[in-house]
Amino acid sequence: MSNPAASKKIPAGICGILLGALGVHKFILGYTKEGVIMLLVTLLTMGFGGMITGLIGLIEGIVYLVKPDDEFVATYVDGKKGWF
Repeated sequence: MSNPAASKKIPAGICGILLGALGVHKFILGYTKEGVIMLLVTLLTMGFGGMITGLIGLIEGIVYLVKPDDEFVATYVDGKKGWF
């Protein structure tokens, strides 16, 4: 049986890939500080920092989606690993 916390995996992965520059995937996982950092970097650099945060979001989204559910939960839900 799958862990209910794994239900955040797909939304966080897809948002990381599509909206990574805004940090939406961080907010989905409950990482408010990291989400605000990504959002502010994008906004305060008038979008230029969005290339960097977007790339981070893309990588993180792919990592979220390829991890098995139990490893995802252990690392990002229980372990609270905020970056990569």
